[in-house]
Amino acid sequence: MKKLICFALSLLLLCSLAGCGRPAGYEELSAQPIALSDEVLSQQEDKLPAIYEALSQFGLTLLRGTREQTETPTLVSPLSVALALSMAANGAEGNTLAQFEEVLGGGESLDALNAACSTLIQAYQDLGGSTESSIANSLWTDPEGAISEEFIGRCQGIFDAQVISAQLFDSEIVQALNGWVSDHTDKQISDIISDPFEEDTAILLVNALYLKNTWETEFDPDDTMERGFTHEDGSLEYMDFLRHGEVRLPYLETDAAQGVLLPYDDGRLSFFALMPREGAGFDEWLDSLDGAALARLLQSPEDTQFQSLTLPKFEKQWQGDLQAVLAELGLDLAFDPTQADFSQLGDHPAGYFLSQVIHAARIEVNEEGTEAAAATVVAGDAGADAPPPEGLILEFTHPFLYGIVDMVNGVPLFLGTFE
Repeated sequence: MKKLICFALSLLLLCSLAGCGRPAGYEELSAQPIALSDEVLSQQEDKLPAIYEALSQFGLTLLRGTREQTETPTLVSPLSVALALSMAANGAEGNTLAQFEEVLGGGESLDALNAACSTLIQAYQDLGGSTESSIANSLWTDPEGAISEEFIGRCQGIFDAQVISAQLFDSEIVQALNGWVSDHTDKQISDIISDPFEEDTAILLVNALYLKNTWETEFDPDDTMERGFTHEDGSLEYMDFLRHGEVRLPYLETDAAQGVLLPYDDGRLSFFALMPREGAGFDEWLDSLDGAALARLLQSPEDTQFQSLTLPKFEKQWQGDLQAVLAELGLDLAFDPTQADFSQLGDHPAGYFLSQVIHAARIEVNEEGTEAAAATVVAGDAGADAPPPEGLILEFTHPFLYGIVDMVNGVPLFLGTFE
């Protein structure tokens, strides 16, 4: 039987970094790091925009697929999932690798995908303003997994991964992994797994990303008010709404939708909310969105005077398995024990394949900013005329798409539906 490949990724926004080492009782391993040279990074630089566009499309398609599968409002972290899968791609070969390159990189090479990941990781370590950010990676290897030194070296060199030797099927792995994730997410995600992995599990990769974000223009708590929100099924629910009056903000508009960007004070990341024009169906509108076009819209807003802006104050959380969704997106070979080719991962005679992808995400939107967290376990077995000068009134009182986006390249860190 092919060995199972387990990947875990956790991502947190709005937390300070906890200085955590290896879990007690576990041995930390090391290999010769295989980093991307300056020459390779330079050679791939002109391909990065295509990778970022592909990641935007990946994020939107992932959100739609997950929402369709679960038939519930959804929240995912495309960046979290993409980083985990990019690490996995470094162990793939042949047609399996080609699928990773197509789904995550729009057909660009693994070198280009790695360069994009490395560039994003570095960028998010050095954000300005009051944003606090850090990215941590770890690789947990089973002693019987026969993981290659080269694969470990690539994870260390490209993703700066900590390498830990662990019996992944032992019951103690539950406490150890949950503890590591909890420590690296300021206890926001404390139970990413409840059971040990199957005996054939070979490897586990964990990535933790921290961001602490504050609005560039904070909402006044005294302006927070209760009002009604009309859900997709027509029901009315009263909840707290944040409110800006007489404020200038980046406005988003197409023939079919309108929205707003709420920049953070780091000058790079922003929260966005976008909704279909009143009377349009949310399902049909969401299905019509194109990831690349959405990224371009988010990168080219028009500063506009708002007479009034209201947005729900909310907390949302989602958890589920992404295996079926990712297979539908074009990664089916990676999950097929008879066809998966992860020959660059190691030399176990039975080979390797992915078995499941468990993802959890959380976000809170309030007067000061946003707080969000996500964790993923991958286990193997367009514009219109400007609004009138007197000021725009924009009320998010019916279903909308929201997220946290990198304004420089359009890459979505989080995407969700508020319904």
